[in-house]
Order: sequence, then C-alpha cells, then structure tokens
Amino acid sequence: MSKLKKKGLVPELRFPEYRYADEWGKKPLNKIAKIVMGSSPKSSAYNKNGVGLPLLQGNADIKSRLSVPRIFTSQITKECEIDDILLSVRAPVGTVAKSKHNACIGRGMAAIRAIHGNYQEFIYQWLLHFEPFWSDISQGGTFDAVNSDDIRKLLAPIPEKEEQKKIADCLSSLDELITAHTQKHEALQSYKKGLLQKLFPAEDETVPALRFPKFGAEPDWVEEKFGDITNFSSGGTPSKGREDYWDGDIPWISAASMHDITIEDSERCITKLAVEEGARLAVKGTLLLLVRGSMLHKRIPLGIAGRDVAFNQDVKALNLKKPIFEEFLLYLLIASELRLLGAVTKTGIGAGKLDTADLKDFRFRIPLNTKEQQKIADCLSSVDNLIRAQAQKIEELKDHKKGLMQKLFPNMDEVSR
Repeated sequence: MSKLKKKGLVPELRFPEYRYADEWGKKPLNKIAKIVMGSSPKSSAYNKNGVGLPLLQGNADIKSRLSVPRIFTSQITKECEIDDILLSVRAPVGTVAKSKHNACIGRGMAAIRAIHGNYQEFIYQWLLHFEPFWSDISQGGTFDAVNSDDIRKLLAPIPEKEEQKKIADCLSSLDELITAHTQKHEALQSYKKGLLQKLFPAEDETVPALRFPKFGAEPDWVEEKFGDITNFSSGGTPSKGREDYWDGDIPWISAASMHDITIEDSERCITKLAVEEGARLAVKGTLLLLVRGSMLHKRIPLGIAGRDVAFNQDVKALNLKKPIFEEFLLYLLIASELRLLGAVTKTGIGAGKLDTADLKDFRFRIPLNTKEQQKIADCLSSVDNLIRAQAQKIEELKDHKKGLMQKLFPNMDEVSR
C-alpha cells in the first residue's frame, strides 16, 4: 500500500493499483444500502419455544459482533436476513454486528443491506470505523437514540466497487485472524478451568483427581480452617481532606483495581506520608481479597500484590500463619469460587459482603508438602501466562486494525464537509 499526497476525498493509504484512481465519492447511506428500521412486536407474542422468528431487540442480542437471539416472536413486524448488517439505534447507539439469522428486529435495531452492486463487507467495515462517531449524532438524554433520518442521511465515503472489495477483504482477513486468536484464548481459559477442577480435591475427597507423579506417594491432603492458616488485615481510606495524602506513587487498591490476579495499578494513589500516618500497606507478594462490593454477587475478586500497595476497607490482606505457598492459596481460592460465592451476603445497600467470621470457618484441603503446592501453582501460573500473552496478542491485532482503518478510510471531517 502507498501513502498519498492528499488530493480530494482519498484515504491516507491506498492499494498500489488504485494510487492514481479517481477520488472517492460520498453518498447518503440509503443510496448504497437498503435500511430496515426495526419495530417491536407486542410482548404477548414473545416465546422461547421457537414459534415464529428469532427476535433481535438490541445490544443484548449481540455477542462478538454476531446475532445471538434470546427469544422468539410469533408476531413478525420488520425482518432482517442472514448476513445483513445490524445497527443498534438505541443506547448504546452505533454498535455494529452481522445477522446470522432470518429474524424479526425490534425498535432498538436497524438492518442494512448493500444495493446497486456495492460491497456489503465494505459497508460493514466502514460502519465499524464510524462506531465512535455516533455519539455526535445521537439524541441526548438518558435514552440516547438515532432516528431513521439520521441513518439514511449519513454520508458514507465510497470508492469504486473493486476498491471497496480490496479494502473489505483486507480488513475482514484481520477479523478472521482476531477471531482465531480469540478462540485460542477461550480454549486456554477452558483448559485452565478444567485444571482447576482436577488439581484440587472435589468436595468430600482427600486428594485431587490429577496428582503429579512425583507426589503420588505423599499423604492425603489435610483439612484446614481458613482462619487457622492466615490472618485477615483490613485496609482503610486516608482522609480525603488531606491533599498531602493523595496523588502520590503508592497504588491505593479498591474493588475497581481488582481485575487481574496480579494487582499493582490503581487510578488513585497515596503518598508515603499517608502510609506513615496510618494507611495500611500490603507488601509485594501479599494475597488480597475483596470482601465487600457489588462485584461479589458475580465473582470473587482476588490477586497477589505485584508491588507494595495500600488498600481500602473493602479489601482484606491475607497474612499467612503456616508454611503455605501464596500463589497456591490464590489458585485454591479461585478453584473454590463457587463455594465462596455461596457465603456472600448482602449489606444494607445491597452490595455483596464476605463476613470475616464466615471466612475464618471456611475449610480447605491442602497438601503438607510445600513443593507440591508450588508445583500446582507453577502449572496454573504457566497457563495464566499463556492466557495473558494471548489476550495481549488480540489487543495488538485490534489496535493494528483500528490504525489501519483510520488510514484506509478518508478522514471523517472531510467526509462530512
């Protein structure tokens, strides 16, 4: 591909065979595509028995850029076809997907189908590129939306059909690569889930289903109370009225910071003075567990501090009292997530809560040999490293595609002039 000296409506990058081709045109979307605005059936027609057609109502019926209907409707209002482009017209506005179904579309959705020989995949890729710009068009308020005129009159940059296909093929090949890497990422996550089930004893069992041969002759795992193997230390919040406590270089961990098993970053940081005057510090390698917050209704956020961090009152630091490998305990808790979720109660404001007294009574089975603990932790950690590397690869590919789209399509300001 070649960079161009800007002349008229052309992208920054153009395939060599189109380097000296005519500049792009621009047309309202309804001149290059048929647009079907959705209309919601009456709710009494909804069913889960497969009567009628699948119903696509909005973003809740989209997953990984594909239609995933939840219900059917016996009243057919407006329809989309397989491979139609789907566009969300209600908050969040502009989400783009492809329909894998002949379906009924509700008022939160529009279907778009190329006409006059224009290339469907090109229109799809351009609408993906345009996604962030819908916020400038959507009507304000709590329920952001766009209407049929907004969509029909939307100006789209259009090259000749052969160039449309070339651009679409390039970008869709990247989509296929991203999909393949995403499937690999999901397979690794499933593999880890299976290992967690096999490397730790099932309920009422004293040894795991899968044990490393080196430890086959070791004694059965012993039952321990959580409170007998660790102390639970509470964090706190330095005074918000003390500016000299905040905007330092020590991460202050809250529920929002606990999105990975390595915890080392936070949007808010505190100063050394705040620590000197009472803020609780967890040293690198400490296991942190969220014990209060809305997240606890869905999952148990926990992880190991990747550096010295402070933490708030919704988080407990686990300070081990017995010879147990921290990373082993991390994975033991992850493997026990369903049991822990069963112990979550509600606070007065509806947030989830894990009572310290209940945690102390929680029972686990643990191998006495710390080398077996470490072997299990190392095995699972190596899989986590693969998962993390795979996730990074996916993000790199997405960033590459985003950058390529910015260069393969003309600047949006020039299109709207």
